[in-house]
Amino acid sequence: PDTPEFEFYVKEIVKEMTVKCGQKCTAIRRVIVPRELMTSVADAVSARLQKIAIGNPQSEDVRMGSLASESQRKEVRERVEELSKYAELIYGDPNQIVTVDADAENGAFISPILLACDDPFEKSGVHDIEAFGPVSTLMPYDSLDDAAKLANLGQGSLVGSIFGHDDDNVSELVMQTACYHGRMVLINRDNAKASTGHGSPLPHLVHGGPGRAGGGEEMGGKRGVMHYMQRTALQGTPTTISKICNKYIGNAKQTQPPKHPFRLYFEELEIGHTLISDSRTITLEDIEKFADLSGDKFYAHMDEDSAAANPFFDGRVAHGYFIVSMAAGLFVEPAPGPVLANYGIDELRFTEPVYPEDDLTVRLTCKQKSYRRGKGYGEVRWDIAITNQDDVIVAQYDILTMVASKYEEFNDD
Repeated sequence: PDTPEFEFYVKEIVKEMTVKCGQKCTAIRRVIVPRELMTSVADAVSARLQKIAIGNPQSEDVRMGSLASESQRKEVRERVEELSKYAELIYGDPNQIVTVDADAENGAFISPILLACDDPFEKSGVHDIEAFGPVSTLMPYDSLDDAAKLANLGQGSLVGSIFGHDDDNVSELVMQTACYHGRMVLINRDNAKASTGHGSPLPHLVHGGPGRAGGGEEMGGKRGVMHYMQRTALQGTPTTISKICNKYIGNAKQTQPPKHPFRLYFEELEIGHTLISDSRTITLEDIEKFADLSGDKFYAHMDEDSAAANPFFDGRVAHGYFIVSMAAGLFVEPAPGPVLANYGIDELRFTEPVYPEDDLTVRLTCKQKSYRRGKGYGEVRWDIAITNQDDVIVAQYDILTMVASKYEEFNDD
């Protein structure tokens, strides 16, 4: 009770019970509590509920309005009566209510209802019955395993929240319960003030859940659009599939551009345009100069005996980042032109060691294009493969560049 997490826990329970009068599919229905804290949680939640003014939402002091209809109130009262067979009423009365600036008899008002079930493993009704209103049930656990099992007895939930500052315990609970929840909210003293809370899914998070939660998934963002699209598998040659997908795929046909690809505007570049560079021999002097310049004097680059003892190497090897830098020197066209900037590298892998006296060549292929309408430029993704004298790929990655349009003025406002 003296921890920040306890305070956040109690506040969130009361908020989720009372916002929209508990008429939310994400509202907290089951409150799983360490057994030794059952009384403390019950008292703290009840004290906060006692301060909730109920009535006309236009009144400044009112914090909870009515249910959607009188028929809904009737249904909630029936569900509370059913739950009362399995749990003890701790706070509230489903049949009596004091309202502010409202008619308690003719409106669909109901008191927040807090129940407690002392044996939730034996009394399954507390997991099966949902009162769609300001109703929650406390239930105790004796171990983390018990807490996880109780959470999972809901047989599928949109969201579950864990309040705790011990990341080992939180991690254990998430691993045991995530499969029954569409979203997990992990709240502690470090993020509570920034958290959107138990019942507020962010646009780019999954909103949905397995089992009783409906088995669906609603989202904002790009993935949400994908949810409404059909996925179709394509079987064909890399060249054909590249053409269909408008993206270069490994081993697809490569074409020679009319001039250096860095001299072509965005509209002139074609997927598959490829430049094969001249080769360069890597020397021991290159490796040592790069080590001096970068400060990276890792033993595999500087000590022949130590490098040879490494199970991955036969002797001193070139720095991977030197290889990447050297590759740029082989494929870059240095004069001003349509290429405006290089702004990143993706999927970088060093696949084979490079030794002194290895000869390296770079293949640069236009992989994918994405125009930024109204900006006067677009993103071009290039596939880079660096090979040695044996035609073995030693490094592979994508570089991202901004390339000017031939027909539209640059505008980065």
